[in-house]
Amino acid sequence: MSGDPSDAAANFERFRQTYFEECAELLEAAYAELAELAEDQGNAEALHAIFRAVHSIKGGAGAFGLNRLVAFAHELETLLDMLREANLAVAPEMVALLLKATDMLSDLVEDARGAPDFPDDHEAELKQALRETASAWMRAPAATPADRPEAAAVAAAEATPQRYLIRFVPRAELFQRANEPLLVIRALKQLGSLKIEADFARLPDLIALDPESSYLGWQFVLQTAAPRSAIDEVFEFVVDDSDLTIEAVAVAPAPAVTLAAGGPAGPDASRAADVPPAKTAEARGEANGPGHSIRVDVEKVDRVVNLVGELVINQAMLRELGNALPPDFCPGLVNGLETLSQNLRELQESVMAIRAQPVKSVFARMPRLVRELSDRLGKEIRLVVTGEATEIDKTVIEQLADPLTHLLRNAVDHGIEQPQDRAACGKSRLGTIHLRAGHRSGRIIIEVADDGRGIDRDKVLAKARERGLVPQDASLRDEEIYNLIFLPGFSTAGAVSAISGRGVGMDVVKRNIQALGGRIVVESAPGSGSRFLLSLPLTLAVLDGMVVAVGRETYIIPLTNIVESLRPKPSEIHAVVGRGDVLTLRGAYVPLVYLHRHFTVADAVTDACRGTVVIVESEGEGRVGLVVDELLGQQQVVVKSLETNYDAVDGIGGATILGNGMVALILDTGRLRGDGNFSASRPPQRPGSPTNGTHPSGMNLSGMH
Repeated sequence: MSGDPSDAAANFERFRQTYFEECAELLEAAYAELAELAEDQGNAEALHAIFRAVHSIKGGAGAFGLNRLVAFAHELETLLDMLREANLAVAPEMVALLLKATDMLSDLVEDARGAPDFPDDHEAELKQALRETASAWMRAPAATPADRPEAAAVAAAEATPQRYLIRFVPRAELFQRANEPLLVIRALKQLGSLKIEADFARLPDLIALDPESSYLGWQFVLQTAAPRSAIDEVFEFVVDDSDLTIEAVAVAPAPAVTLAAGGPAGPDASRAADVPPAKTAEARGEANGPGHSIRVDVEKVDRVVNLVGELVINQAMLRELGNALPPDFCPGLVNGLETLSQNLRELQESVMAIRAQPVKSVFARMPRLVRELSDRLGKEIRLVVTGEATEIDKTVIEQLADPLTHLLRNAVDHGIEQPQDRAACGKSRLGTIHLRAGHRSGRIIIEVADDGRGIDRDKVLAKARERGLVPQDASLRDEEIYNLIFLPGFSTAGAVSAISGRGVGMDVVKRNIQALGGRIVVESAPGSGSRFLLSLPLTLAVLDGMVVAVGRETYIIPLTNIVESLRPKPSEIHAVVGRGDVLTLRGAYVPLVYLHRHFTVADAVTDACRGTVVIVESEGEGRVGLVVDELLGQQQVVVKSLETNYDAVDGIGGATILGNGMVALILDTGRLRGDGNFSASRPPQRPGSPTNGTHPSGMNLSGMH
């Protein structure tokens, strides 16, 4: 081990960073369990899980000397422990207090990390409330045995009992590390039948006693059906600050519970020492052995993803060269390339699975936001979250927080009415906001919906006309009017407040979503509420695409957007004045987008009946027909950022390098339609002509890698 102080400091900082990452995960788990507890106030397992999360945060804080965090976590932990011991349903008021306390714990974690820098008395009031609630709980009558769900626990504990002899001798600094033997004893009691004997050998005279040092030791005889790992978990945070031995001994009848006179666990321990657990660790679904996961730096995973991307490109080039050889020239090479392609696809899918994370990490932050805003505005709002286990690429998740925050703030402030206004309209005083996530057609769909007043289309249109954003005589569809709320600086709020009214927020939402290659759709019904649909790619790294030719250029259409392809008959093409051409397809009209017109590509097929029409699904825009020369085949491509290498281009979601070494642009089908169709009467958006190393859109792609 290096003795260099700089190395020691770097290691300490790395461990500290890991602790804060674990805190985020523990807080996320605590919020999820609190939601379970709010729905089922008798859910003892949720209470146990919250306690474990808070205890873990406190233990780590003690190791890093974060005394402020330790002190608050101790008060919360004490109350949680009393609630666990009572085995009674938790009242809604208590759940609300636990939510506020968890919010405060989250604040103090961030403060310890050095971000917000809260004032010294930030948690004082809530800390006192926890202390007073715990004191009142202690004075309340103890729960009777009939109140405790013991029958099932006894059966679980006696199913396959094992007896353990445990010697636990804390070292003097145990209390200074924010650990308490009483909590260890209570946790052991949750596992089975427990016999306790205290060792007073190290106890000094009263005059020499240091209240911050630990002097007592204990010997436990535990009979339990829980696995050994559950016992190890109890001592997880004290193992380094104590002399500990755990030995399995022969099974014997459950011993009577005794307690040495005068022990510090005294009356409290004797009251519940023989109470078996509500569930064993196995019944809770916890791991029965060491964890099978490791923590890996994201940069290392990103490096692997990039390398896999380069392998995909090289494999495509090798296949291109293999296809140029005669079939009988080297059959082994062809078979080897095919096997390489299959293995590489599996490797790519595995690596992307490593990067995938549930959106729960973002969704978990939102209940607190809604709760704080509704309290500030005097509104009664319930947030219903579903689909939080839906997985998406970590890069996408990291950029979801801001858009979702703005959308929920908008729903709370503008969408949900005041309780008295809702009651006057015949609605429930309690407004509801739904936050949902799910997969659809190879993309992730996130929905934010409320049952509020809806968007006032006339007010939005009037405001847009007043600001000169649309002509006075313009006739706009509902979806076009709703999209006006995404314009920078646009707001219909009558006054500026701390929450809204400045016209910033919704434009940020659209800009961030589009930067992710996503789209946003707005639906609203007056008096019934609004719905915002975010459509996002599952990953920003690799996709399956259809390679199409347009003149001398090659484009990629994401396979998940393609519905079908066809060559229409002349009788199926119709011209609409001012809107371009439409295709009649099984009784429906599909607008056509001529890619050669949109991108100014020369020598392309101009007649849709001589080329190929690719029907694509566009979120919120319906189906659109893309007119191309021909389909060249399906291929897995590595997505390269266009903004990083050039600039954003309307209708283009990125670029890739094909097997022949040429650059091809990846189409964003959701942005090709716009407010109509790209017909001959519409001027091309990016004029240019093909030159050496230059795309017809006018961009130089020779430096893209």
